[in-house]
Formats: sequence, structure tokens, C-alpha cells
Amino acid sequence: MEWFSAPDYWLSRIVFQRALAALYLVAFVGAALQFRALIGERGMLPVPEYLRHAPMRRVPSIFQLHYSDRFFACCAWTGAVLSAALLGGAADRLPLWTAMLWWALLWALYLSIVNVGQTWYAFGWESLLLEAGFLAVFLGNERAAPPVLVLWLLRWLLFRVEFGAGLIKIRGDACWRRLTCLYHHHETQPMPGPLSWYFHRLPKPLHRVEAAANHVTQLLVPALLFTPQPIASAAAGLIVATQLWLVLSGNFAWLNWLTIALALPVLDLSAFAAPPRCRPRRSGTRSW
Repeated sequence: MEWFSAPDYWLSRIVFQRALAALYLVAFVGAALQFRALIGERGMLPVPEYLRHAPMRRVPSIFQLHYSDRFFACCAWTGAVLSAALLGGAADRLPLWTAMLWWALLWALYLSIVNVGQTWYAFGWESLLLEAGFLAVFLGNERAAPPVLVLWLLRWLLFRVEFGAGLIKIRGDACWRRLTCLYHHHETQPMPGPLSWYFHRLPKPLHRVEAAANHVTQLLVPALLFTPQPIASAAAGLIVATQLWLVLSGNFAWLNWLTIALALPVLDLSAFAAPPRCRPRRSGTRSW
């Protein structure tokens, strides 16, 4: 069983699931509050008009069966309530199959929203949330140890996010290779944050250090996610620190927070708490 489950990562799994539930909550509340102006029946890109030319096989969504602003609001607020309950740990009090269905329903609801969101939902963090949410369906709850395969797939997803971002930079504008992009990035980014002005005013040598550190964190560190502990935890910690720096210096919706969430199941937190006592099955064997 040790080849298929990882009981030492039970706390890492819980922390990741709570973080993912919080991001789902933000996503569903945002959809509920904004959809009428963006994709509602009288919005800028109405869903009914879009679905007339988008078949189910290309755009799978519950709204292919029926759409109205009231129904969309009901789905979005239902997703928010389910997310809030998961954030509170409700799934850990249910049978394993029920918890999996809960996570699957949450994923299906948000997939339905993203697939009809058109331009407003065409950002990378939307598909990343869906991919992470799909893997969370198979991560289980307290009634089963975290599956090793799912934990490795989460690491692979984090690797792809970070390494891909690093490749885009190094292959893109030459200023990233010259380490000068941050001379102007904080000033010209499309979504500056409250502290972006102060980051822009940092000395240019420090900007070069930032750019170099970014290349190390995104091009070299992700490979260490697949090494034994504690090296993998250290690599995940570096990724978290880099993402927090990006949160302070800019605003990329929940992309940075989701990347942080994906780093959490890599951390070995077994030293902070012992695994909960196994719940025996009816046959008398233990669940993990």
C-alpha cells in the first residue's frame, strides 16, 4: 500500500484542499457578481447567442441544456456555498465517494461557467484552476491516505506552470535575457497593485537580481520538485516565496495564489502533526 498511498502527506493534502476551496469560493462569487454585465442575457457577450453556434461537443456546459440569468446565478451561488463548506472541512466528515462527488460537482459547475465565459474567461488561471480542481477530485479526504499518483500529478502541474513561465520569458523579449525587463515591468504591467509603484522605484541593480532570481526559480528549481525530501520541500518553499513576492509587486488574479496552493502538497508537514487514526473498514482491514 505504501506504493499507492502517502499517509505522511495527510496534512499537506488538507492544507491544499482548503486553499483550493478558497480559490473556488472567490471564483464563484466573482462569477455571480459580474456575469450579468459580461455574459448575461443582456450582457456584452450574451451566453444564449454564443451557444447558438457552439455545440455541446465543443463547449460542454450545463448551460447547453438551459440558460437564464436566474439559472446562472443559482449555479454560481451554489458553487460558492459548496466551496465555503469545503473550506470549512465538510468533505472530511463524509464517506470518501461522497467527498469525491462533491469535488466533481464543483469542478463541473465551474467548467460550465468557463466554457461559456468567452473572452472574459480566456485567461490561464481559469484553466489552471480547472486542472487543479480535477485532480482534487481524486485526492480523497480523511478516510483515505493521499494517493501517490495524484500527488505526483500535482507536482507535474506545478512544474509545468513554473517551467513554462520561465521558458516564455527566456524565449520572448530579449530584456529577460539581459536582466533588464524589470526596469519597466512594474510600471507598465496591466494590473498594478498598491505596492507596484514602490517596486518600480527599487534600484536597477536590484531589478537585475530579481530577474536572475526569477530565472533560477522558474527554470532550475522546478526540477527539484521530483527529488527526495527535504529537497522537494525546499524547492516548493522557494516557489512559494517567489509567488508571494509577485503578489506584493503586482496583480495576476489568483494565478499566484493557485501556484502557491499547488506547492503546498509538495511540502512534507509530517513533523508538525501525526496522521489521524485510520478508520477501519467493515472487513476489519484498515483504510490505509
